[in-house]
Amino acid sequence: MPTSRLLVVEDNRDIANVLSLYLTGQGYQVKVTPRGRDALSFSRLELPSLILLDILLPDLDGYEVCRALRSSPRTGHIPIIFLTQKDERSDRITGLQLGVDDYITKPFDIEELGLRIQNVLSRTERERLTDPRTGLPGGRLVEDQVAGLLASENWGLLACRIEGFDRYLESRGPLAGDEVLRGAAQYLAQTVDALGGPDDFIGHDWMGSFTVITNAFAAPSLAERLRERFEDETRATRNAAEELAPGGRKHDPPPRMYLSVGVVTAADGPFARAEDLNEATARARRRDAYERAG
Repeated sequence: MPTSRLLVVEDNRDIANVLSLYLTGQGYQVKVTPRGRDALSFSRLELPSLILLDILLPDLDGYEVCRALRSSPRTGHIPIIFLTQKDERSDRITGLQLGVDDYITKPFDIEELGLRIQNVLSRTERERLTDPRTGLPGGRLVEDQVAGLLASENWGLLACRIEGFDRYLESRGPLAGDEVLRGAAQYLAQTVDALGGPDDFIGHDWMGSFTVITNAFAAPSLAERLRERFEDETRATRNAAEELAPGGRKHDPPPRMYLSVGVVTAADGPFARAEDLNEATARARRRDAYERAG
């Protein structure tokens, strides 16, 4: 199973250290920050599997951070557990209204906290809300975002696929494949942040396929950058992935991978159904893959 990435937002250094040591010992990758604004930036770019969020922070309070995370298509799917000294009924109700997944008060039992984290992650994976390899929303969340475009204006939809990923997976194995997917997700997030908007949506459909929703103006330049820079910007990740390949396969040249991108905007519509929109974007992506393969 891929390693889940946890973000701990806690300004008490002692508590943060205890959480980091314990959760790392449980096999999680752990990032700690004491500030709400840093948590928002990290979540948008790195997409943690789950966030442990204190309410009392030195800049933004946990409610503000949670509200910003939940209101953004980029981060709205990330599970959040409030971790706080507040134990008033009104505080719990506020947290639940904001859509937190659990609420734990200090002092807490560290093993109970570990079980609650495990349960939230298991539920999220079971409901196909998040792809565990990339941290990106998947399944129903991607479908809902695409369907929402039918009643919107000025949007751009990008269907992205890592061409050659199937062959790479067969050649290098699942561990190396997961590393490639993680690198691709980070590259997508960084590029969308640079050329699109901080709330543009990125989803992981399946295997090496991704969906990006941005505005119609940004869509063409974003697609061009994603195509042109994919191989260069993900080279370090792909080199790291080679270290995870079975020993006997490392001597063979890895299959070539590149990113094909199909673009459809609101101006290409109207579209009566989400299925029609998905098919139009898939055709554009297949055409792009064919032209670049040639």
